[in-house]
Amino acid sequence: MFRAMTWAIVAMLVGGAVGAETPTEAEDQTVTGQFLTATEVRPILGATQGNWIAVREFNGQDLLYFTHLLSWRCGLYGISFAINGGEMQDFPMAACDVNAPMTIPPDAVIYLEYPLGSIETIDVELLYDDLGTGAAQFQRQNVMTP
Repeated sequence: MFRAMTWAIVAMLVGGAVGAETPTEAEDQTVTGQFLTATEVRPILGATQGNWIAVREFNGQDLLYFTHLLSWRCGLYGISFAINGGEMQDFPMAACDVNAPMTIPPDAVIYLEYPLGSIETIDVELLYDDLGTGAAQFQRQNVMTP
């Protein structure tokens, strides 16, 4: 939660960096029905918070998936996360395609690899494009996928 609040404060006061972008002001929040803004995606991400991330054991590794969040990325400035209470990291988020806002590009990063069994908890923080924030913590057993 601290990093998300810091993003918003920095963005509003001095224009701090989030990933490769510098969110210095909120995007226009006109509702278009295309899910391009925080106003449109925040209710969906709120209702589906338990699906923001997933952990899968595959090929001797833990794979940490961000697919759900990437589908709604057009209303976000950034995604950050921490594993097991560690330091927050920015997740590499593909740019929004206004012609296909929920489509994830084929070359987008959708998961990260970790040693098998190493992920116990995942903290996720979102910076919406209206400079609002969202955060959640997940336990491994609650986000495991076959």
